[in-house]
Amino acid sequence: MNALGKRIRLLRHQKGWSQEDVAKRLDISIPAFSKIETGITDVNLSRLNQISKLFGMSLVQLLSTSDSEQERQIQDELNELNDKLQARETEVIELQKKVIELYEKLHKK
Repeated sequence: MNALGKRIRLLRHQKGWSQEDVAKRLDISIPAFSKIETGITDVNLSRLNQISKLFGMSLVQLLSTSDSEQERQIQDELNELNDKLQARETEVIELQKKVIELYEKLHKK
């Protein structure tokens, strides 16, 4: 089984779809889809584009050889850290406002 076929199979499993489900969505026979997954059939660009859209990703993402699960975890961590950073920035701004208010109160006396 080639890398692309393995990737398509993994994506199908992640969606909980059978080969029949995907074959119907692609409007091809089950054996034809099976050959795509096993790497027996070379897939043309238009079919790859159709498959990528079916799984809600770009063609580049589909063809990427890196581990999509690992990338997803890294992206989730980055998003979480970004959210924490934004929360801290908001805290800092609020504290700066309090310092300014206290400074103004102190100088009014």
